[in-house]
Amino acid sequence: MSTADDSHDTADAPEAYHDLLERSEKLSNVHMASMALGWDQRVMMPEGGTPARAGQLSTLSGLSHELLVDDDVGAWLGGLESAELTDEQAAVVRELRRQYDRAADMPAELVERVASHQAETQQVWQEAKAEDDFAHFAPNLEELIDLHRERAAAIDPDANPYRVLYEDRLPYLPLETVEGIFDELREGLVPLIEEIKTDGRELPSVFRGHTYEEDDQMALSQEVVDLLGYPEEHGRLDTAPHPFMAGNQFDARITTRFREHDPTDALMATIHEFGHATYQLGLPKGEYGNPLGESLSSGVHESQSRFWENHVGRTKPFWEFFLPTMKEHFPHLEDVTVDEAYAAVNRIYPENLIRVEADELTYHLHIILRCEIDRAFVEGDLDVSEIPRVWNEKMDDYLGVVPETDTDGCLQDTHWSASFAAFQGYTVGSVLAAQLDAAIREDLDVDGLIREGEFEPLWEWMTDHIHRYGQRYPTEELIEVATGEPLTADYFLDYVESKYGELYGLDGY
Repeated sequence: MSTADDSHDTADAPEAYHDLLERSEKLSNVHMASMALGWDQRVMMPEGGTPARAGQLSTLSGLSHELLVDDDVGAWLGGLESAELTDEQAAVVRELRRQYDRAADMPAELVERVASHQAETQQVWQEAKAEDDFAHFAPNLEELIDLHRERAAAIDPDANPYRVLYEDRLPYLPLETVEGIFDELREGLVPLIEEIKTDGRELPSVFRGHTYEEDDQMALSQEVVDLLGYPEEHGRLDTAPHPFMAGNQFDARITTRFREHDPTDALMATIHEFGHATYQLGLPKGEYGNPLGESLSSGVHESQSRFWENHVGRTKPFWEFFLPTMKEHFPHLEDVTVDEAYAAVNRIYPENLIRVEADELTYHLHIILRCEIDRAFVEGDLDVSEIPRVWNEKMDDYLGVVPETDTDGCLQDTHWSASFAAFQGYTVGSVLAAQLDAAIREDLDVDGLIREGEFEPLWEWMTDHIHRYGQRYPTEELIEVATGEPLTADYFLDYVESKYGELYGLDGY
């Protein structure tokens, strides 16, 4: 596939570079096969299929590891250290070198054990969540964290394991930078939320109080992604216990889930996952199989989903466009006005327990408490048996609410079935989404396009500024290329203060 029109120039590249590209494509194919099997496990596989699926994923992980750490790969990378390469070629070598260095000292047996146990733990988590039984999940979780600590030690025995695992998902964005952003958000969001609770006017909740059948909500979700431009020949919409996206630039699949008494939760989750799919589908097709055709990091990925969810789906122009469609699916909403719909989808619910159903402000307090628990757990300062108690205490401290069940508490997220030190990407994504929103508004009449249902120019802008680069630039450099300045929380804080100050009628807005 590297010969497609949108592939980078390799005509004058050294032979070792061509060998490396060929190996990279094999690695990508194995990874995509694993992703397809993982998607199937979470969406369609019968419950009894877990033992075989664990073996399949373990074998593929072992094969991928062998392909990556093969002596030939080390020799090719070594031979290219002093070679004259184009910027694109150098980026490919940089990213494959990073993968190789993180895997070179990893025992193949450990890689296979991690993959197998993750597949088993995913199934156990689904059972434990359904049964509200953390004790059922705890042994698997404890074994999985031990495996990931062992993996971190193999990557860098002298480094803090949390930092090592953090770099799985957010390479090139220092943990200190993210912690600084978290501090700014605490300082800005906590008093804003408190002011809304004490002085804000009451906002309508016009979508709640009725029963919405899942089939009707699925039809609405399908219609919204059709209107946004999701190509049916390159994707599909399904349901899963926890919404997610999986795929590549040819096949990017999304999932959603439903709440019986509020259709906007599924609607926003669907738009969110659509945003993830735009990134995958916007990657250059001719670069499939190498880092220039792969997404950069969880934080950049989340910026795309949060942009579409919040800076498109939660805007007043969107509801001017979409509310008639909503009323077609749910006629009892006939008397709802645009202002009421806009206010309802932006109303904050500090009492909400579920992260993926959280409003735009309290969402980040959910993330912060998860990061604190995650870090203490990875670093060995928190025993697995203490997680439910500490979770509830932090929910009380940050949000003033305590879950009655672990299903609504520490069992609600699927993430610990697969990875650790990964929650920062959600807040990084929200902060970057606001920065990108400010940049895109310099070039396009965003509100006008949304109001008219013209979403293609927004997708094209993101492709031109983010997607088409793949892993061409490290994270901080890509953000400057896309927006003209380094990552900053200023745009996000300005955006939420202005938006929610006006919505809630706070003084000074």
